Amino acid sequence: MRIAAVQHDIVWEDRDANFARLAPQVARAAGAGAELVLLTETFSTGFSMTPGIGEPEGGPSAQFLLGQAAEHGVWVGGSCPEISADGSGAAGGGADGELPYNSFVLAGPDGITHRYRKLHPFTHAGEHEHFRAGDGPVTVEVGGLRITLFVCYDLRFGNVFWRAAPDTDVYLVPANWPSPRRAHWQTLLQARAIENQAYVVGCNRIGTAGDGSEHAGDSRIVDPMGELLATAAGVETIVLADVDPAVVTAARDRFHWLADRRG
Repeated sequence: MRIAAVQHDIVWEDRDANFARLAPQVARAAGAGAELVLLTETFSTGFSMTPGIGEPEGGPSAQFLLGQAAEHGVWVGGSCPEISADGSGAAGGGADGELPYNSFVLAGPDGITHRYRKLHPFTHAGEHEHFRAGDGPVTVEVGGLRITLFVCYDLRFGNVFWRAAPDTDVYLVPANWPSPRRAHWQTLLQARAIENQAYVVGCNRIGTAGDGSEHAGDSRIVDPMGELLATAAGVETIVLADVDPAVVTAARDRFHWLADRRG
């Protein structure tokens, strides 16, 4: 399967503007043969914690992903602030009322959606005060690939990647990772690929967010041996690579790192 990571800037808290600028980029990725197109974390709003930023589950951001998936016959994913349909965001109260999840929505061309709710809110930035934490990883099968969904800060917690590894060929990691810690982003993406013998696709935004934070992009696709298949600098662009579950199997058959783990 060919996977594309769309590295893009984000218009702060303006969903319609972001939909308008992202639609042509999804079209270009699909035109380049991508069967799965990954956008960034909070692709439609930026990493905003403004009270009321959450939208209903299945709201405009999810509908955009579904519409793009259906139009181009591909899978399209990215994260957005969603309030759960089951009301589980009501607890916590505070100024935000119902707290949203940072929800990674993966939409298919047939209208199906899968959701992963970011497990680790970024407390350094106060995300834990404005977003609820999810319950655990989500792994789905798409085109013969076992794909596990994570979001940004989750990348720092190797234990959850480890637990998902036996059932994972590809990890997808959309992000709003800031420039001052770009070396961490680059290093951790490769480390997660190497230690879990799986592909890792990291899709990070560029530009200046509404809170003043800077983002350098550095989106990349890493193979199960840690080799960089595609990388990007700090401009809007699309990175593409072909991923193959047979390569994962071959790496794990040759080096039994997963089987050798203890604890």
